[in-house]
Amino acid sequence: MRKLKLQVQLSIDGYIAGPNGEMDWMIWNWDDELNQYVTQLTEPVDLILLGRKLAEGFIDAWASMASNPDTADAGAHKMNDTPKVVFSNTLKEVQWPHTRLAQEDLVTEITKLKSQEGKDIIAYGGATFVSSLIENDLIDEYHLLVNPSALGAGLPIFKDKSNFRLIQSTAFPCGIVALKYQRTPNS
Repeated sequence: MRKLKLQVQLSIDGYIAGPNGEMDWMIWNWDDELNQYVTQLTEPVDLILLGRKLAEGFIDAWASMASNPDTADAGAHKMNDTPKVVFSNTLKEVQWPHTRLAQEDLVTEITKLKSQEGKDIIAYGGATFVSSLIENDLIDEYHLLVNPSALGAGLPIFKDKSNFRLIQSTAFPCGIVALKYQRTPNS
């Protein structure tokens, strides 16, 4: 069975965005070590899952990076060339290359994707999409990139009590700490 990984940036107080979706607190100037960590995380991935809100900016931003000689790199091409599935209750179709719209409910669709032949799957998304993945216990590995910022209020992804087992932690010179967790059974 394929593994579903979540990669998300968090503030130290557990928010993935400010109260109005602000993301100005995130570190965007990653160091080489963090870039290498993310490259190793995404290398065995052959499918990307996205919520609609993030997809609208994410896909266009990566396409722009890949087409610009100054920003094109292996990561930009990986994000563009990897097939994507967008989960949305409002979209009727998607126009992005290598992208399809999820037609079934979240649990059914992801269970089907995880049971297919292939490499790992990675999910990126906003609070609503990621919270749904967590609530339905669909994530196999949590890769939380904790930024050295506290927001005081914002959009959380964890809505219920859950227990996790720390697999790995890595601090990077840019100030981000990567935490790799797995959910413990019966939590």
